[in-house]
Amino acid sequence: MKTIALLTSGGDAPGMNAAIRAVVRRAIDHGLVVHGTRRGYEGLIKGDFTRLDARDVGGILHGGGTILGSARSNEFKTEEGRKKAIAQLEALGADALVVIGGNGSQTGSLSLSKMGFPVIGIASTIDNDLFGSEPSIGADTALNITIESLDRLRTTGASHHRAHIVETMGRDFGYLGLMAGIAGGAEVISVPEAEVGAQEIAERLRDASTRGKTHSIVVVAEGCKETANAIAKHFADHEAEIGFLIRVTILGHVVRGGAPTAFDRLLATRLGVAAVDALQHGEKGRLVGMLGSQVRTTSLDEVASTRKTLDLELIRLAQVLAR
Repeated sequence: MKTIALLTSGGDAPGMNAAIRAVVRRAIDHGLVVHGTRRGYEGLIKGDFTRLDARDVGGILHGGGTILGSARSNEFKTEEGRKKAIAQLEALGADALVVIGGNGSQTGSLSLSKMGFPVIGIASTIDNDLFGSEPSIGADTALNITIESLDRLRTTGASHHRAHIVETMGRDFGYLGLMAGIAGGAEVISVPEAEVGAQEIAERLRDASTRGKTHSIVVVAEGCKETANAIAKHFADHEAEIGFLIRVTILGHVVRGGAPTAFDRLLATRLGVAAVDALQHGEKGRLVGMLGSQVRTTSLDEVASTRKTLDLELIRLAQVLAR
């Protein structure tokens, strides 16, 4: 092996740049040449490569986002598009491809692997819904930003006797909502795996007000059928009965931005190094992730076919702690 290509794909996650840096510098340590691919699979199809040396990845460890950029590619979803991508890699002289990204990105990795091109994935998504890593790059940063937001809303809520309904990110996986809700002391947590309806939320808030609470936080995960705005609309004419003024905050993409935490920088660095080492050891068609305290690889077939689950016992714990 002499040359590897590298891309970031899907939603950006804090720590992606740290992973890029680790891949490039570990590869150079092994005597390999690295070419970064701009704009994910879209750039791969177009052959939009740039050689990356040690100095090219200097000063990016602490930066959010990805210096290589990311983009959705409908063409890559087709067999013809994937053939174009492999043709570009072969023309570059690449012996393998490293893909930093989440579920959709690693599904793409699997498809290239099945077509015979050597691929190693690196687990990176703020949603933390990717099987094969616990956690994935970016999840810790997103969780900390979400908790900080809840803390700030609790302060203003206490000043005005308000209940803040906060919608978190996470797609259809409730990890961010559940963990932030517990760590942020939310009175109600609604996630796709255990959704709480508007009527029950109203009852819990009324009970909290009766018990003398001056404010409340309701966390609603992004993938719930009843969104934060829908729940607030349900409460529109019943604030006096509930006991709190209702306000809605949609956190959205703000939790994906900014500098990665120390944990995400270290995780990304370890996974980036391990990805290059895995290729050097002849591994392919696998995802590099953190399981327990160890860096391990998991078959991309298993990653794509297995859905990660939440520990719903934590939901019951949250209800106890909200008293």
